[in-house]
Amino acid sequence: MLKNFFTVAWRNLYRGKGFSFINISGLAVGMASALLILLWVQNELSYDGFYHHSDRLYQVWRNGKDNTGISSQNITPQIVGPTMKKDYPEVERASRVFWDETLLLSRGEKKISIIGTMADPDFLEMFDFPLLQGDRATALSSPTGMVITQKTAKAFFGNEDPMGKTIRIDNKYDYAVSAVLKDLPNNTQFDFQFILPWDYVRMTGQSDSLWDKNSTHNYVLLKPHTDLAAFNAKTRDIYRQHAHLPFFAESFLYPVNRLRLYSDFENGKPAGGRIERVRIFIVIAVFILLIACINFMNMSTARSEKRAKEVGIRKVSGALRGSLISQFLGESVLLAALAGAIALALVEVSLPFFNGLTGKVLAIGFGDWYFWLAFAGFIVMTGVLAGSYPALFLSAFRPVAVLKGNFKKSNALMGPRKVLVVLQFSFAIILVICTLVIKKQVNYARDREVGYDRRNMIWCFLSGDINKNYDAIKYELLSQGIATAITKSSAPLTQSWSTGAAEWPGKDPNDRTDFNFFLCDGNIVQTAGLQLVAGRDIDPKHYPTDSNAVLLNETAVKVMRLATPIGTVVDKGAWGTDWHVVGVVKDFIIESPFDKVKPMMIKGPKANWFNLMHIKLNPAHSTAQDLAGVEQVLKQYNPLYPFEYHFIDQQYAQKFEDEQASGKLTAVFAGLTIFISCLGLFGLAAYMAENRRKEIGVRKVLGASVGSIAGLLSGDFVKLVLIAMVVASPVAWWVMSRWLAGYPYHIGLSIWVFVAAGFGAVGIALATVSFQAIRAAMSNPVKSLRSE
Repeated sequence: MLKNFFTVAWRNLYRGKGFSFINISGLAVGMASALLILLWVQNELSYDGFYHHSDRLYQVWRNGKDNTGISSQNITPQIVGPTMKKDYPEVERASRVFWDETLLLSRGEKKISIIGTMADPDFLEMFDFPLLQGDRATALSSPTGMVITQKTAKAFFGNEDPMGKTIRIDNKYDYAVSAVLKDLPNNTQFDFQFILPWDYVRMTGQSDSLWDKNSTHNYVLLKPHTDLAAFNAKTRDIYRQHAHLPFFAESFLYPVNRLRLYSDFENGKPAGGRIERVRIFIVIAVFILLIACINFMNMSTARSEKRAKEVGIRKVSGALRGSLISQFLGESVLLAALAGAIALALVEVSLPFFNGLTGKVLAIGFGDWYFWLAFAGFIVMTGVLAGSYPALFLSAFRPVAVLKGNFKKSNALMGPRKVLVVLQFSFAIILVICTLVIKKQVNYARDREVGYDRRNMIWCFLSGDINKNYDAIKYELLSQGIATAITKSSAPLTQSWSTGAAEWPGKDPNDRTDFNFFLCDGNIVQTAGLQLVAGRDIDPKHYPTDSNAVLLNETAVKVMRLATPIGTVVDKGAWGTDWHVVGVVKDFIIESPFDKVKPMMIKGPKANWFNLMHIKLNPAHSTAQDLAGVEQVLKQYNPLYPFEYHFIDQQYAQKFEDEQASGKLTAVFAGLTIFISCLGLFGLAAYMAENRRKEIGVRKVLGASVGSIAGLLSGDFVKLVLIAMVVASPVAWWVMSRWLAGYPYHIGLSIWVFVAAGFGAVGIALATVSFQAIRAAMSNPVKSLRSE
């Protein structure tokens, strides 16, 4: 019986080689596309969910109030974690994790600047990354011990045993390797190459016990069966219990395994996040697979005449409808298995390109039996989905009508196929519209006025002796013509590292507006090319009182309602001084170019919290020449550290990466959707032309032209695509309206986008079916009418 099944299936595949090729190709491309998306989705859904205690692992968040409502942040005071562990019995473990910091690690002549972090001893017990060497319970207990990853161990020690060996940090501190971690997976929020004990934060003067200073991430592991809602209610007022803060602050815990996908908050409540993008791509995967299955359905029902007599004879011989359905479903599953094998090969070949688009390192788990089980289920599901309608359709033929030749011809069966073709092209047009809208939105944000000059500007951390020798370095770079302007600052121009409330005359006591703070030692307008609206730049060299000067952006002036901002004292008391406004600058983008600009204060050198320096390279020289000059000067004054720099324009371009990646992925899958749809359309047109060959012969004998016959055969398909355009446009408008609503700064939806996508699809469909239509129209009518 089984042998007979495979024999019949193989004969049908072989007899219709063209049909089989189109069906297998369409299914293979559809399955490969769906597999790629599902690999990406699985990676996203598994973020930080692989820890042994992931269901009890939480990050400490805080709610604050401003004039727009409640805002939520995951940067909290350093004292929160230790306090929760000490005062609340529900907490089993707690660890602070400092922000990622690039430090110079050296051993002998080898010096490497890599990203690391600092954490408490409980960290490795809470986040149980695979440990290759060492004891996770004690690895971070010693103030002079450090944990390194496998990659870092290889870089410094090669094949030697790294345990107990010393690595020097920032040419100042010696640490012995106490443990080696397996390299971190790509589905975790962490991105460090080494971990130092929290004592390093204290030793470098970055530690504090202030309840009003938010500077780190705090994590806690709750004991089993602890009620999260009850614990949050118990610790909500932890700020008020330990400090008299002049502002509103509440604490709450948030699951670590939800941080990746559900980290957006609105008015203090979770409001989705990246999960929306994941859901969109799940829908895309489902529809691409559905489109491939629709091809199978259309092709199978279109060539029903080929198998009608087989069905009739089987039924007369006693075959039940159930056995026929099983036969046809089995054939479609077999075909899906062949397509699945090809799809795996396509996925393996395209993964490097796909990883480049997504910024991930995805791979097929060939050695994982869970993968093969899931893949087998995927094939069966695809085969059953693709073959269900043809199986039900073919098995329903009445044997008497079939054997008399009176069964319904394929022309009479265009109704269901019309619906399926419309569905195919509707989704293809929706994806094309989405691609065009995303591209326009990215271009709209990219073309937005930045507010400063990104060209020829780099920044470097004040590592080693740079800060000590800053004046000499600045003099050398300016006097040699390597740079045209230099300033120290608290953060790069492309990032906001400090936010908080501010004070000003006449402020409403209930106003909690969140300001961006940016600190500099002067000449920020000249260096960054900011545009002055009023007043002047901060210049302590010519104006000694400018050490406590401040610049406001236009949004800050509007928020403060200052009629004459110049000379106004603002933020009184911060850093132990009063800040007087010396200038107003045009709004410039320091955060997302898709969002509105926040109010901002640029404070002078009195703040004395500088992390880096901005250097405006001399445009009269080549960039390579200027960089070589900067490197030479820094090597002179900071010889123990390598020259490392970042271009402002490149970092600004990175702000578009997520949206660009989404746009590129949507464009790729829109193209594949159109390809699969056209592949089915091509095969369908071939069968329609074959079924109407006698009609075409009669028309030609009666004098019909090639053009009129080609138009007749193409017209039906063009009408279907036009209907798909009408169906797709409102759906795409609704989807893109919701997507754009997430951006405060966005484009409007233009009707031309919908028109271009729709008529583009019509043109592609017309080109696809025209080949078959013209070929049929040019055939010799004698051949088709010979039997008459």
